[in-house]
Amino acid sequence: MRLLCSSTSPFSSKVRMAARHLGIELEEIRVDTNAGPTLLIDNNPLGKIPTLLTGDGDAIFDSRAIMHHFHRLEGKLYPSKNGKRTEVEVLEALCDGTNECLLSIVYERRFREAEKQHQPWIDRQWTKISRVLTHLDAEPPKIGKRLHAGHFALAALIGYLQLRFEGQWEADHAGLIDWAYKFEKHFPDYPTMKPQG
Repeated sequence: MRLLCSSTSPFSSKVRMAARHLGIELEEIRVDTNAGPTLLIDNNPLGKIPTLLTGDGDAIFDSRAIMHHFHRLEGKLYPSKNGKRTEVEVLEALCDGTNECLLSIVYERRFREAEKQHQPWIDRQWTKISRVLTHLDAEPPKIGKRLHAGHFALAALIGYLQLRFEGQWEADHAGLIDWAYKFEKHFPDYPTMKPQG
């Protein structure tokens, strides 16, 4: 299978870490979404990453659909009991949504000239992010014998915060930093697979 991805993308990171954990071999193809490469556009009309190209010629996107595909292959990313599974899916959705807020701030600053950036929009996104981080810091997911999709989503979120928002969140969220250290003990490849430039 081939994964169209980016080393900086938290969504790509989540999928790549999960595949590594499950022993699923991927050929990682780095793409620049801004350039609209044909391989990406022809397989995902949204032109977004990650996009998984299977050996059967199918294209699977977005990151959560890929995670569920991995689970169907290996059966190890989501709990079998419905209640527990819902908890994991909600955690994953919460982390993914927070990454979307973070990305919207990054794009606002990157693609708009300074005088055209809309600070109220940035502030609104940061308010959402702060609420989530406070919630997760107070109630971080426990790491037991088996890692699940929510763990990888949170690890990718923390990695993206470290990459793009260093010094802007750590002081108030020591619990999340501690959680990342615990996660790394269970997944030693974290330092090289979290989002990085």
